[in-house]
Amino acid sequence: MSQLFTPLHIKGIVLKNRIAISPMCQYSSVDGFASDWHLVHIGSRAVGGAGLIIMEASAVVPEGRITPSDLGIWKDGHIENLLRITQFVKAQGSVPAIQLAHAGRKASVSSPWAGNVLLSENEGGWQPVAPSALAFNGHYAPPKALTIAEIKGLVTKFKEAASRALAAGFEIVEIHAAHGYLIHEFLSPLSNTRTDEYGGSFENRVRFLLEITDAIKAVWPASLPLFVRISATDWVEGGWSIEDSVSVSALLKEKGIDLIDCSSGGNISHAKIPVGPLYQVPFAAQIKQEAGILTGAVGLITDAPQAEAIIATGQADLVLMARELLRNPYFPFEAAQELGYEEMAWPVQYERAKK
Repeated sequence: MSQLFTPLHIKGIVLKNRIAISPMCQYSSVDGFASDWHLVHIGSRAVGGAGLIIMEASAVVPEGRITPSDLGIWKDGHIENLLRITQFVKAQGSVPAIQLAHAGRKASVSSPWAGNVLLSENEGGWQPVAPSALAFNGHYAPPKALTIAEIKGLVTKFKEAASRALAAGFEIVEIHAAHGYLIHEFLSPLSNTRTDEYGGSFENRVRFLLEITDAIKAVWPASLPLFVRISATDWVEGGWSIEDSVSVSALLKEKGIDLIDCSSGGNISHAKIPVGPLYQVPFAAQIKQEAGILTGAVGLITDAPQAEAIIATGQADLVLMARELLRNPYFPFEAAQELGYEEMAWPVQYERAKK
């Protein structure tokens, strides 16, 4: 039997298979609200048979957006549109999740198709913030270093966002601590040069993430899973490393985190990343083995045999796919046929197309 199509039980949730839709920014919101685009985008992947669908990075404060068109979850008004989406996802037998995020020093730029250029306040931009006043590169604004009071305030904002996620019908929350955004900026000594309790030692640099985890756990039901996405390495000497990732994953497991979503890079603009098929899978395998926690593998996984091998060999517990699922929302159906899994349930509206 195909291992990719075995259920995954995490706390009170059962994923019908090990295929997850990775969170992918759509830059299609106004004032943070989910739109019809989000309903169709997410809904198509639910119809397509994925076991888990993670809503894109959703800003916990307006200033935490990458662009003015990012999805948000910083106010109660956002709940209604999100609830419509989660109800549809559940009706298709998939589990809806949401990624809670703050862009940090990589905020206040235009959408990719508008050039990804820095926006001034007159153009709808804002002052980015970060652990330290270090710009990502010359194309980004110098960020303002957060005060301790502001850090504590953002911990509360993540907690409030998790409460809204629950009200909106999400069954898994993923904390976005990857790709050079705010939490990752605290983790890496290359972007965090603070000398207070949030900087310096490993214990201090992981403090923000651990405090956010504790705050979310205070409002998130014990029966529902919590994930964290990390960048397993900065790919730069002296930066955040896979060894650091193993250590923080073990701490997160103690805090009650259920799965580590293992990506990499994004924090240092000049990093040389050896991008290629399955290039990040070894990180998921190492963290799973050494930290003893469930992991998700992500990064240029594009076909059924690749995904099957990751699960069958125990390198990860979940396969997260992005671009391939943009190209083909119905990849899970095709993968099931290719792998000889005949029990894959199709929507009754589509059964006439089964071969």
